[in-house]
Amino acid sequence: MSEIALSSIGRRRAWLDEVRATLALAWPIIATNLLQMALTTTDVVMMGRLGPDALAAGVLGANFFFAFVIFGIGLASAVAPMIARERGARRHSVRDVRRTVRQGLWSAIAIAIPVWAILWFAKPILLALHQDPVMADGAARYLSTLQWAYLPFLGYIVMRNFIASVERPRWGIWGGAIGFLVNAGAAWCLIFGKLGFPRLELYGAGIATTLSSTVMFGVLVIVVYADRKFRRFHLLGRFWRSDWARFRQLWALGLPIAATLVFEVSIFNAAVFLMGLIGTASLAAYSIAIQIASVAFMVPMGFGQAVTVRVGRAFGAGDREAMRRAGWTAFVMGEGFMALTAGVMLFAPRLLISAFIDPDAPASLPVVDLAVTFLAFAALFQIADGAQAVSSGMLRGLHDTRMPMIFAAIGYWGIGLPLGIVLAFPLGLQGPGIWIGLATGLTIVAVLMTVRWIMRERLHLVGVRRADRTGDFM
Repeated sequence: MSEIALSSIGRRRAWLDEVRATLALAWPIIATNLLQMALTTTDVVMMGRLGPDALAAGVLGANFFFAFVIFGIGLASAVAPMIARERGARRHSVRDVRRTVRQGLWSAIAIAIPVWAILWFAKPILLALHQDPVMADGAARYLSTLQWAYLPFLGYIVMRNFIASVERPRWGIWGGAIGFLVNAGAAWCLIFGKLGFPRLELYGAGIATTLSSTVMFGVLVIVVYADRKFRRFHLLGRFWRSDWARFRQLWALGLPIAATLVFEVSIFNAAVFLMGLIGTASLAAYSIAIQIASVAFMVPMGFGQAVTVRVGRAFGAGDREAMRRAGWTAFVMGEGFMALTAGVMLFAPRLLISAFIDPDAPASLPVVDLAVTFLAFAALFQIADGAQAVSSGMLRGLHDTRMPMIFAAIGYWGIGLPLGIVLAFPLGLQGPGIWIGLATGLTIVAVLMTVRWIMRERLHLVGVRRADRTGDFM
Protein backbone atom coordinates (compact mmCIF):
# COMPACT_ATOMS: atom_id res chain seq x y z
CA MET A 1 0.00 0.00 0.00
CA SER A 2 1.35 3.43 -0.94
CA GLU A 3 2.46 6.01 1.61
CA ILE A 4 -0.34 8.32 0.41
CA ALA A 5 -2.97 5.64 1.06
CA LEU A 6 -1.50 4.88 4.49
CA SER A 7 -1.49 8.58 5.30
CA SER A 8 -5.15 8.87 4.23
CA ILE A 9 -6.11 5.90 6.41
CA GLY A 10 -4.23 7.42 9.32
CA ARG A 11 -6.07 10.73 8.94
CA ARG A 12 -9.45 8.99 8.78
CA ARG A 13 -8.58 6.97 11.85
CA ALA A 14 -7.54 10.14 13.69
CA TRP A 15 -10.88 11.77 12.85
CA LEU A 16 -12.82 8.67 13.94
CA ASP A 17 -10.84 8.57 17.17
CA GLU A 18 -11.72 12.22 17.75
CA VAL A 19 -15.41 11.50 17.11
CA ARG A 20 -15.33 8.70 19.68
CA ALA A 21 -13.40 10.80 22.21
CA THR A 22 -15.73 13.78 21.76
CA LEU A 23 -18.84 11.63 22.15
CA ALA A 24 -17.42 9.87 25.19
CA LEU A 25 -16.76 13.24 26.83
CA ALA A 26 -19.82 15.09 25.53
CA TRP A 27 -22.71 12.72 26.17
CA PRO A 28 -22.36 12.69 29.98
CA ILE A 29 -22.01 16.49 29.93
CA ILE A 30 -25.10 16.77 27.74
CA ALA A 31 -27.03 14.39 30.00
CA THR A 32 -26.01 16.45 33.01
CA ASN A 33 -27.03 19.67 31.22
CA LEU A 34 -30.42 18.18 30.48
CA LEU A 35 -30.83 17.09 34.09
CA GLN A 36 -29.95 20.61 35.23
CA MET A 37 -32.44 22.01 32.76
CA ALA A 38 -35.00 19.52 34.01
CA LEU A 39 -34.82 21.15 37.44
CA THR A 40 -36.21 24.43 36.09
CA THR A 41 -38.48 22.70 33.58
CA THR A 42 -40.05 20.63 36.34
CA ASP A 43 -40.74 23.79 38.32
CA VAL A 44 -42.24 25.51 35.27
CA VAL A 45 -44.48 22.51 34.49
CA MET A 46 -45.73 22.36 38.08
CA MET A 47 -46.22 26.12 38.32
CA GLY A 48 -48.20 25.92 35.09
CA ARG A 49 -50.67 23.67 36.90
CA LEU A 50 -51.28 26.53 39.35
CA GLY A 51 -52.62 28.66 36.48
CA PRO A 52 -51.34 31.13 33.83
CA ASP A 53 -50.74 33.93 36.36
CA ALA A 54 -48.59 31.73 38.62
CA LEU A 55 -46.71 30.43 35.57
CA ALA A 56 -46.01 33.95 34.30
CA ALA A 57 -44.86 35.14 37.76
CA GLY A 58 -42.69 32.07 38.30
CA VAL A 59 -41.01 32.35 34.91
CA LEU A 60 -40.45 36.07 35.45
CA GLY A 61 -38.67 35.29 38.73
CA ALA A 62 -36.75 32.36 37.25
CA ASN A 63 -35.46 34.50 34.38
CA PHE A 64 -34.39 37.25 36.77
CA PHE A 65 -32.53 34.67 38.87
CA PHE A 66 -31.00 32.96 35.84
CA ALA A 67 -29.28 36.16 34.71
CA PHE A 68 -27.12 35.95 37.85
CA VAL A 69 -26.74 32.18 37.61
CA ILE A 70 -25.40 32.40 34.07
CA PHE A 71 -22.79 34.96 35.16
CA GLY A 72 -21.63 32.57 37.88
CA ILE A 73 -21.59 29.65 35.45
CA GLY A 74 -19.46 31.68 33.05
CA LEU A 75 -16.96 32.54 35.74
CA ALA A 76 -16.82 28.94 36.99
CA SER A 77 -16.38 27.75 33.39
CA ALA A 78 -12.86 29.17 33.40
CA VAL A 79 -11.91 26.20 35.59
CA ALA A 80 -12.27 23.82 32.61
CA PRO A 81 -9.87 25.41 30.07
CA MET A 82 -7.35 26.18 32.81
CA ILE A 83 -7.24 22.55 33.96
CA ALA A 84 -7.33 21.22 30.38
CA ARG A 85 -4.35 23.31 29.32
CA GLU A 86 -2.41 22.37 32.43
CA ARG A 87 -3.05 18.68 31.85
CA GLY A 88 -2.19 19.03 28.17
CA ALA A 89 1.21 20.45 29.12
CA ARG A 90 1.73 18.20 32.19
CA ARG A 91 -0.59 15.20 32.14
CA HIS A 92 -0.06 14.22 35.78
CA SER A 93 -0.34 17.69 37.26
CA VAL A 94 -2.05 17.66 40.67
CA ARG A 95 -1.10 20.80 42.59
CA ASP A 96 -2.11 23.27 39.88
CA VAL A 97 -5.40 21.47 39.29
CA ARG A 98 -6.17 21.70 43.00
CA ARG A 99 -5.27 25.40 43.04
CA THR A 100 -7.64 26.10 40.15
CA VAL A 101 -10.56 24.24 41.73
CA ARG A 102 -9.99 25.95 45.07
CA GLN A 103 -10.02 29.39 43.50
CA GLY A 104 -13.12 28.45 41.52
CA LEU A 105 -14.92 27.76 44.81
CA TRP A 106 -13.54 30.97 46.32
CA SER A 107 -14.91 32.86 43.32
CA ALA A 108 -18.33 31.28 43.81
CA ILE A 109 -18.42 32.55 47.39
CA ALA A 110 -17.18 35.99 46.34
CA ILE A 111 -20.04 36.57 43.90
CA ALA A 112 -22.79 34.84 45.90
CA ILE A 113 -22.86 37.47 48.64
CA PRO A 114 -23.66 40.52 46.44
CA VAL A 115 -26.09 38.44 44.34
CA TRP A 116 -28.04 37.46 47.47
CA ALA A 117 -28.27 41.14 48.41
CA ILE A 118 -29.67 42.07 44.98
CA LEU A 119 -32.20 39.23 44.87
CA TRP A 120 -33.49 40.18 48.31
CA PHE A 121 -34.85 43.39 46.71
CA ALA A 122 -36.28 41.69 43.62
CA LYS A 123 -39.77 43.16 43.93
CA PRO A 124 -38.82 46.86 43.81
CA ILE A 125 -36.38 46.10 40.98
CA LEU A 126 -39.09 44.37 38.93
CA LEU A 127 -41.52 47.20 39.61
CA ALA A 128 -38.89 49.70 38.47
CA LEU A 129 -38.74 47.69 35.23
CA HIS A 130 -42.48 48.36 34.79
CA GLN A 131 -43.59 44.79 35.37
CA ASP A 132 -47.17 44.06 36.42
CA PRO A 133 -47.39 44.45 40.25
CA VAL A 134 -49.17 41.10 40.69
CA MET A 135 -46.52 39.26 38.64
CA ALA A 136 -43.70 41.13 40.40
CA ASP A 137 -45.12 40.10 43.78
CA GLY A 138 -45.34 36.45 42.72
CA ALA A 139 -41.84 36.50 41.26
CA ALA A 140 -40.46 38.02 44.48
CA ARG A 141 -42.12 35.28 46.56
CA TYR A 142 -40.48 32.63 44.39
CA LEU A 143 -37.08 34.35 44.55
CA SER A 144 -37.18 34.71 48.34
CA THR A 145 -36.56 30.96 48.64
CA LEU A 146 -34.90 30.29 45.26
CA GLN A 147 -32.00 32.71 45.84
CA TRP A 148 -30.33 30.43 48.41
CA ALA A 149 -29.71 27.86 45.67
CA TYR A 150 -27.13 30.18 44.11
CA LEU A 151 -23.99 29.25 46.08
CA PRO A 152 -24.42 25.45 46.21
CA PHE A 153 -25.29 25.42 42.52
CA LEU A 154 -22.10 27.29 41.60
CA GLY A 155 -20.13 24.92 43.83
CA TYR A 156 -21.63 22.07 41.86
CA ILE A 157 -20.65 23.76 38.56
CA VAL A 158 -17.02 24.12 39.72
CA MET A 159 -16.88 20.45 40.70
CA ARG A 160 -18.54 19.45 37.45
CA ASN A 161 -15.96 21.39 35.44
CA PHE A 162 -13.21 19.60 37.34
CA ILE A 163 -14.50 16.09 36.62
CA ALA A 164 -15.10 17.00 32.95
CA SER A 165 -11.60 18.45 32.60
CA VAL A 166 -10.00 15.22 33.78
CA GLU A 167 -12.30 13.50 31.23
CA ARG A 168 -14.40 11.52 33.70
CA PRO A 169 -17.70 13.41 33.34
CA ARG A 170 -20.07 10.52 34.04
CA TRP A 171 -20.08 11.25 37.75
CA GLY A 172 -21.83 14.52 36.94
CA ILE A 173 -24.82 12.50 35.76
CA TRP A 174 -25.22 10.99 39.21
CA GLY A 175 -25.19 14.39 40.85
CA GLY A 176 -27.67 15.75 38.33
CA ALA A 177 -29.96 12.70 38.49
CA ILE A 178 -30.14 12.70 42.27
CA GLY A 179 -30.73 16.46 42.27
CA PHE A 180 -33.52 16.09 39.71
CA LEU A 181 -35.29 13.42 41.76
CA VAL A 182 -34.97 15.48 44.94
CA ASN A 183 -36.28 18.58 43.17
CA ALA A 184 -39.23 16.81 41.53
CA GLY A 185 -40.31 15.15 44.78
CA ALA A 186 -39.82 18.24 46.92
CA ALA A 187 -41.54 20.53 44.39
CA TRP A 188 -44.57 18.22 44.14
CA CYS A 189 -44.89 18.07 47.92
CA LEU A 190 -44.26 21.74 48.64
CA ILE A 191 -46.00 23.42 45.70
CA PHE A 192 -49.23 21.43 46.01
CA GLY A 193 -49.12 20.41 49.70
CA LYS A 194 -48.79 16.65 49.17
CA LEU A 195 -47.89 13.93 51.69
CA GLY A 196 -48.73 16.13 54.65
CA PHE A 197 -46.52 19.07 53.64
CA PRO A 198 -47.98 22.60 53.58
CA ARG A 199 -49.14 24.03 50.24
CA LEU A 200 -46.51 26.71 49.61
CA GLU A 201 -46.98 27.20 45.84
CA LEU A 202 -44.23 29.53 44.54
CA TYR A 203 -42.40 29.52 47.87
CA GLY A 204 -42.27 25.73 47.70
CA ALA A 205 -40.78 25.73 44.20
CA GLY A 206 -37.85 27.85 45.39
CA ILE A 207 -37.26 25.67 48.46
CA ALA A 208 -37.21 22.54 46.29
CA THR A 209 -34.59 24.00 43.94
CA THR A 210 -32.39 25.15 46.83
CA LEU A 211 -32.55 21.71 48.42
CA SER A 212 -31.72 19.94 45.17
CA SER A 213 -28.77 22.27 44.39
CA THR A 214 -27.31 21.60 47.82
CA VAL A 215 -27.70 17.86 47.29
CA MET A 216 -25.97 18.01 43.86
CA PHE A 217 -22.97 19.83 45.29
CA GLY A 218 -22.80 17.40 48.20
CA VAL A 219 -22.89 14.39 45.89
CA LEU A 220 -19.90 15.60 43.87
CA VAL A 221 -17.93 16.44 47.00
CA ILE A 222 -18.50 12.88 48.20
CA VAL A 223 -17.49 11.53 44.77
CA VAL A 224 -14.18 13.40 44.57
CA TYR A 225 -13.22 12.06 47.99
CA ALA A 226 -14.56 8.52 47.55
CA ASP A 227 -13.20 7.82 44.06
CA ARG A 228 -9.54 6.76 44.08
CA LYS A 229 -8.63 8.62 40.87
CA PHE A 230 -10.12 11.87 42.17
CA ARG A 231 -8.90 11.49 45.74
CA ARG A 232 -5.27 12.10 44.80
CA PHE A 233 -6.07 15.75 44.01
CA HIS A 234 -7.18 16.51 47.63
CA LEU A 235 -9.38 19.23 46.19
CA LEU A 236 -10.56 20.76 49.46
CA GLY A 237 -7.27 20.40 51.28
CA ARG A 238 -6.16 23.66 52.90
CA PHE A 239 -9.22 25.32 51.45
CA TRP A 240 -8.59 28.46 53.50
CA ARG A 241 -5.17 29.02 51.90
CA SER A 242 -5.13 32.07 49.63
CA ASP A 243 -3.75 31.95 46.10
CA TRP A 244 -4.33 35.41 44.72
CA ALA A 245 -2.28 34.93 41.55
CA ARG A 246 -4.47 31.99 40.49
CA PHE A 247 -7.59 33.82 41.67
CA ARG A 248 -6.76 36.76 39.38
CA GLN A 249 -5.91 34.41 36.51
CA LEU A 250 -9.28 32.68 36.84
CA TRP A 251 -11.15 35.99 36.86
CA ALA A 252 -9.15 37.32 33.90
CA LEU A 253 -10.22 34.31 31.86
CA GLY A 254 -13.65 33.84 33.41
CA LEU A 255 -15.03 37.38 33.38
CA PRO A 256 -15.15 37.59 29.56
CA ILE A 257 -16.81 34.13 29.47
CA ALA A 258 -19.33 35.30 32.06
CA ALA A 259 -19.96 38.52 30.18
CA THR A 260 -20.46 36.63 26.91
CA LEU A 261 -23.04 34.35 28.52
CA VAL A 262 -24.74 37.28 30.24
CA PHE A 263 -25.02 39.18 26.97
CA GLU A 264 -26.63 36.13 25.39
CA VAL A 265 -28.95 35.13 28.21
CA SER A 266 -29.89 38.68 29.18
CA ILE A 267 -31.29 39.36 25.72
CA PHE A 268 -33.70 36.49 26.33
CA ASN A 269 -34.45 37.89 29.79
CA ALA A 270 -35.07 41.28 28.20
CA ALA A 271 -37.46 39.54 25.82
CA VAL A 272 -39.35 38.22 28.85
CA PHE A 273 -39.82 41.75 30.15
CA LEU A 274 -40.83 43.00 26.69
CA MET A 275 -43.37 40.19 26.36
CA GLY A 276 -44.72 41.20 29.76
CA LEU A 277 -45.38 44.66 28.35
CA ILE A 278 -47.38 43.11 25.49
CA GLY A 279 -49.57 40.92 27.73
CA THR A 280 -49.85 37.85 29.95
CA ALA A 281 -50.68 35.52 27.04
CA SER A 282 -47.58 36.60 25.11
CA LEU A 283 -45.42 36.17 28.21
CA ALA A 284 -46.77 32.68 28.95
CA ALA A 285 -46.42 31.61 25.29
CA TYR A 286 -42.87 32.97 25.12
CA SER A 287 -42.03 31.15 28.35
CA ILE A 288 -43.14 27.84 26.88
CA ALA A 289 -41.37 28.35 23.55
CA ILE A 290 -38.09 29.50 25.09
CA GLN A 291 -38.16 26.63 27.58
CA ILE A 292 -38.40 24.15 24.70
CA ALA A 293 -35.62 25.92 22.79
CA SER A 294 -33.49 25.98 25.93
CA VAL A 295 -33.82 22.23 26.38
CA ALA A 296 -32.61 21.70 22.80
CA PHE A 297 -29.75 24.14 23.43
CA MET A 298 -28.34 21.93 26.19
CA VAL A 299 -26.95 19.56 23.54
CA PRO A 300 -24.76 22.00 21.55
CA MET A 301 -23.88 23.62 24.86
CA GLY A 302 -22.59 20.22 25.99
CA PHE A 303 -20.57 19.83 22.80
CA GLY A 304 -19.20 23.32 23.44
CA GLN A 305 -18.13 22.34 26.95
CA ALA A 306 -16.56 19.13 25.68
CA VAL A 307 -14.69 20.85 22.86
CA THR A 308 -13.25 23.34 25.35
CA VAL A 309 -11.56 20.43 27.09
CA ARG A 310 -10.50 18.67 23.87
CA VAL A 311 -9.12 21.84 22.25
CA GLY A 312 -7.60 22.93 25.57
CA ARG A 313 -5.67 19.67 25.94
CA ALA A 314 -4.32 20.00 22.39
CA PHE A 315 -3.55 23.68 23.02
CA GLY A 316 -1.51 22.83 26.11
CA ALA A 317 0.35 20.12 24.18
CA GLY A 318 0.99 22.44 21.20
CA ASP A 319 -0.71 20.05 18.72
CA ARG A 320 -2.35 22.26 16.08
CA GLU A 321 -3.77 19.40 14.01
CA ALA A 322 -5.45 17.97 17.11
CA MET A 323 -6.94 21.40 17.82
CA ARG A 324 -8.43 21.48 14.31
CA ARG A 325 -9.89 17.98 14.54
CA ALA A 326 -11.36 18.58 17.98
CA GLY A 327 -12.99 21.86 16.98
CA TRP A 328 -14.64 20.79 13.73
CA THR A 329 -15.77 17.41 15.06
CA ALA A 330 -17.78 19.00 17.85
CA PHE A 331 -19.07 21.74 15.54
CA VAL A 332 -20.55 19.28 13.04
CA MET A 333 -22.13 17.20 15.79
CA GLY A 334 -23.75 20.19 17.44
CA GLU A 335 -25.09 21.58 14.17
CA GLY A 336 -26.49 18.23 13.10
CA PHE A 337 -28.50 17.92 16.28
CA MET A 338 -29.90 21.44 16.04
CA ALA A 339 -31.08 20.80 12.48
CA LEU A 340 -33.13 17.87 13.79
CA THR A 341 -34.69 19.90 16.61
CA ALA A 342 -35.63 22.66 14.18
CA GLY A 343 -37.63 20.13 12.21
CA VAL A 344 -39.51 18.94 15.29
CA MET A 345 -40.37 22.51 16.30
CA LEU A 346 -41.72 23.25 12.83
CA PHE A 347 -43.72 20.08 12.27
CA ALA A 348 -44.86 18.99 15.75
CA PRO A 349 -45.20 22.15 17.85
CA ARG A 350 -48.42 21.21 19.69
CA LEU A 351 -46.90 17.97 20.90
CA LEU A 352 -44.09 19.95 22.55
CA ILE A 353 -46.44 22.59 23.96
CA SER A 354 -48.70 19.96 25.55
CA ALA A 355 -45.95 19.16 28.06
CA PHE A 356 -46.44 22.60 29.60
CA ILE A 357 -50.10 23.44 29.23
CA ASP A 358 -53.35 21.70 28.26
CA PRO A 359 -53.74 22.68 24.58
CA ASP A 360 -57.47 21.82 24.55
CA ALA A 361 -58.49 23.94 27.55
CA PRO A 362 -60.48 27.00 26.36
CA ALA A 363 -58.53 29.33 28.65
CA SER A 364 -55.25 28.11 27.13
CA LEU A 365 -56.11 28.62 23.45
CA PRO A 366 -54.63 32.16 23.10
CA VAL A 367 -51.41 30.99 24.75
CA VAL A 368 -51.19 27.85 22.58
CA ASP A 369 -51.72 29.76 19.32
CA LEU A 370 -48.99 32.24 20.20
CA ALA A 371 -46.65 29.46 21.38
CA VAL A 372 -47.00 27.67 18.01
CA THR A 373 -46.01 30.88 16.22
CA PHE A 374 -43.12 31.53 18.58
CA LEU A 375 -41.80 27.96 18.15
CA ALA A 376 -41.66 28.50 14.38
CA PHE A 377 -39.34 31.46 14.97
CA ALA A 378 -37.33 29.45 17.52
CA ALA A 379 -36.82 26.76 14.88
CA LEU A 380 -35.31 29.34 12.54
CA PHE A 381 -32.48 30.24 14.89
CA GLN A 382 -31.60 26.70 16.02
CA ILE A 383 -28.68 26.40 13.58
CA ALA A 384 -27.24 29.78 14.57
CA ASP A 385 -27.72 29.03 18.26
CA GLY A 386 -25.86 25.74 17.95
CA ALA A 387 -23.04 27.33 15.94
CA GLN A 388 -22.38 30.08 18.47
CA ALA A 389 -22.54 27.63 21.39
CA VAL A 390 -19.95 25.25 19.96
CA SER A 391 -17.70 27.86 18.35
CA SER A 392 -17.46 29.80 21.61
CA GLY A 393 -16.35 26.57 23.30
CA MET A 394 -13.76 26.03 20.58
CA LEU A 395 -12.31 29.51 21.14
CA ARG A 396 -12.47 29.04 24.91
CA GLY A 397 -10.19 26.04 24.55
CA LEU A 398 -7.62 28.43 23.05
CA HIS A 399 -8.15 30.78 26.04
CA ASP A 400 -9.61 33.29 23.59
CA THR A 401 -12.48 34.89 25.52
CA ARG A 402 -12.29 38.67 25.08
CA MET A 403 -13.21 38.98 21.41
CA PRO A 404 -16.15 36.56 21.74
CA MET A 405 -17.38 38.82 24.53
CA ILE A 406 -17.24 41.83 22.19
CA PHE A 407 -19.00 39.85 19.45
CA ALA A 408 -21.78 38.96 21.89
CA ALA A 409 -22.20 42.57 23.01
CA ILE A 410 -22.48 43.79 19.42
CA GLY A 411 -24.68 41.00 18.11
CA TYR A 412 -27.14 40.69 20.98
CA TRP A 413 -27.39 44.18 22.45
CA GLY A 414 -26.08 46.34 19.62
CA ILE A 415 -28.23 44.78 16.87
CA GLY A 416 -30.56 41.99 18.00
CA LEU A 417 -32.43 43.65 20.87
CA PRO A 418 -32.85 47.12 19.28
CA LEU A 419 -34.12 45.47 16.10
CA GLY A 420 -36.60 43.38 18.09
CA ILE A 421 -37.90 46.44 19.96
CA VAL A 422 -38.38 48.42 16.76
CA LEU A 423 -40.19 45.54 15.04
CA ALA A 424 -42.34 44.75 18.08
CA PHE A 425 -43.55 48.20 19.07
CA PRO A 426 -43.16 51.04 16.51
CA LEU A 427 -43.78 48.63 13.58
CA GLY A 428 -46.49 46.71 15.43
CA LEU A 429 -45.27 43.12 15.00
CA GLN A 430 -45.37 42.57 18.79
CA GLY A 431 -44.14 39.07 19.83
CA PRO A 432 -42.94 37.91 16.38
CA GLY A 433 -40.91 41.10 16.06
CA ILE A 434 -39.03 40.30 19.25
CA TRP A 435 -38.27 36.79 17.96
CA ILE A 436 -36.92 38.17 14.67
CA GLY A 437 -34.54 40.37 16.64
CA LEU A 438 -33.36 37.40 18.72
CA ALA A 439 -32.73 35.30 15.60
CA THR A 440 -30.77 38.12 13.95
CA GLY A 441 -28.54 38.65 16.97
CA LEU A 442 -27.76 34.93 17.29
CA THR A 443 -26.88 34.65 13.61
CA ILE A 444 -24.47 37.58 13.72
CA VAL A 445 -22.65 36.23 16.76
CA ALA A 446 -22.46 32.71 15.28
CA VAL A 447 -20.91 33.98 12.06
CA LEU A 448 -18.35 36.17 13.84
CA MET A 449 -17.22 33.41 16.21
CA THR A 450 -17.00 30.77 13.50
CA VAL A 451 -14.95 33.07 11.26
CA ARG A 452 -12.60 33.80 14.18
CA TRP A 453 -12.03 30.08 14.67
CA ILE A 454 -11.32 29.65 10.93
CA MET A 455 -8.77 32.49 11.14
CA ARG A 456 -7.14 31.25 14.38
CA GLU A 457 -3.73 30.67 12.74
CA ARG A 458 -3.69 34.06 11.06
CA LEU A 459 -4.74 35.73 14.33
CA HIS A 460 -1.99 33.88 16.25
CA LEU A 461 -4.46 32.26 18.67
CA VAL A 462 -2.85 28.81 18.63
CA GLY A 463 0.67 29.57 19.87
CA VAL A 464 1.42 27.80 23.15
CA ARG A 465 2.35 30.19 25.92
CA ARG A 466 5.41 29.65 28.05
CA ALA A 467 4.74 28.39 31.57
CA ASP A 468 6.59 29.80 34.54
CA ARG A 469 7.67 27.89 37.65
CA THR A 470 4.34 28.40 39.41
CA GLY A 471 2.39 26.79 36.59
CA ASP A 472 0.77 30.06 35.51
CA PHE A 473 1.00 30.79 31.81
CA MET A 474 2.67 34.01 30.81
